[in-house]
Amino acid sequence: MTHDHDHDRDRQGASPEDRGETAPGDQGRARPLDAGGSPGPDRGRNSPRTGDEPSGLARDRAGRPDRGRLRPHDPDQLSRLDRDKLFSARLHAARVRPYLATALFALHVVESRRVPTMAVDRHWRCYVSPGFVERTPVEELAGVWVHEVSHLLRDHHGRGDRVARERGLTGPGDRLRMNIAADCEINDDVYGDGLARPEGAVDPAALMLRDGELMEDYLRQFRLGPQTQDLAWLDCGSGADGLEREWDLGADGAHGLSAQERDAVRFRVAQGITGRPGNAPDGWQRWAEEAFHPPQPWRELLGAAVRSAASGPGAGEDYTYGRLSRRSASVPGAVLPSLRRRPPHVCVVIDTSASVSDAELGSALLEVAAISRAVGGRPDLVSVVSCDAAAAGVHRLCRAEGIPLVGGGGTDLREGFATALRARPRPDVVVALTDGQTPWPSTRPPCRTVVGLFPRFPSSPRRARGGSGDEDGSAYVPDTPPAWARVVEIGTGAGGR
Repeated sequence: MTHDHDHDRDRQGASPEDRGETAPGDQGRARPLDAGGSPGPDRGRNSPRTGDEPSGLARDRAGRPDRGRLRPHDPDQLSRLDRDKLFSARLHAARVRPYLATALFALHVVESRRVPTMAVDRHWRCYVSPGFVERTPVEELAGVWVHEVSHLLRDHHGRGDRVARERGLTGPGDRLRMNIAADCEINDDVYGDGLARPEGAVDPAALMLRDGELMEDYLRQFRLGPQTQDLAWLDCGSGADGLEREWDLGADGAHGLSAQERDAVRFRVAQGITGRPGNAPDGWQRWAEEAFHPPQPWRELLGAAVRSAASGPGAGEDYTYGRLSRRSASVPGAVLPSLRRRPPHVCVVIDTSASVSDAELGSALLEVAAISRAVGGRPDLVSVVSCDAAAAGVHRLCRAEGIPLVGGGGTDLREGFATALRARPRPDVVVALTDGQTPWPSTRPPCRTVVGLFPRFPSSPRRARGGSGDEDGSAYVPDTPPAWARVVEIGTGAGGR
């Protein structure tokens, strides 16, 4: 009797869950079963996520985790991270997306069982679930690699923080919307051409949205609801929306990149994309044009170089008999002409070969108009020669919109220089706008020369639009501009803003 009385008293002081009873308000709701078939702990809507508690822990009869035993069938707890498989997938991603190789190999892998799949933080660490790697094919893992590094290259964490401040988005649901919107920005054109699409990847079509927009635009066009309920598991980490995760190592953790190193990686990737037009999707080319900032104010430097060359000694000077020379008095019986300064003539040679992108040609036309203003605003003093492997005729400038640009083949600016110097009147300044992948004249022209150089990799193979290299497959290393030319590295349309 005493034992039964004590047992009843213990049951009175125990919670309904410990007594195996249903708590008030929980009638009619079945409790989930654990792997052994016994009722597990009740998880209400405010319960922590599964990542807070290791899923491989067995439970005692009361439903509490028994941290001394592991479920023998749980692969997330028994398996180790298959780094060979993971790194093979990264190598495959670098092969099919070579312009992202620098960023892919800059990521540091951190094994974590709290991550549902793969996630990144703003310090370029990649947190990887061993179970996810084990059950995912190598081809799809390569797509996940590219997807995660795209979050960091496109600065989704920084942009997410800015959007959160501007629009007052503070809740976890808002950050999930940011993650979904960022995925839509990436996934609309990242897969294909050798890169497999991972299972469950979200794209704009799944949300009935248009392709080709930015995260900020997608964020305004949808809300969490029935069409996004299957995406509640989505978590690409703090690198996708800016919200720190519990598994993040933080700024003081090991193997994180500094702000300068992160900018250097982005700069190198953007330089690789702009240096090889035709190999990257349109979305990546737009990103590179906006992310690539030239290290110098090239518009001001180019204008100053043209003005300096046009106003230098000897430029625009000629003799005329319309006015006698002051020295005529010292030579009786002879009429000496005087030296008169006329407005200088400028000839612009534009590289129209296949290795120059349309955006760079548009930038060249803008520079022609700027050169016209630099010489006093007289378009009749500026002429244009378009040149690829052969030079077209000299075109007198009326307005920038009417300049015919003919080309699309190889590159030999020696023909362009020769055509410009044969023009009458002969130019006082020759300005060449090119990517530098051309042979140069062997002798110095009899006038001042300014070279506006579009940025390229110094050792990149010469590529045509959509091509893969030279016909013989050998790497083409262009000659550097000659020492007698003043060189100004110019940027793309985004770089000159």
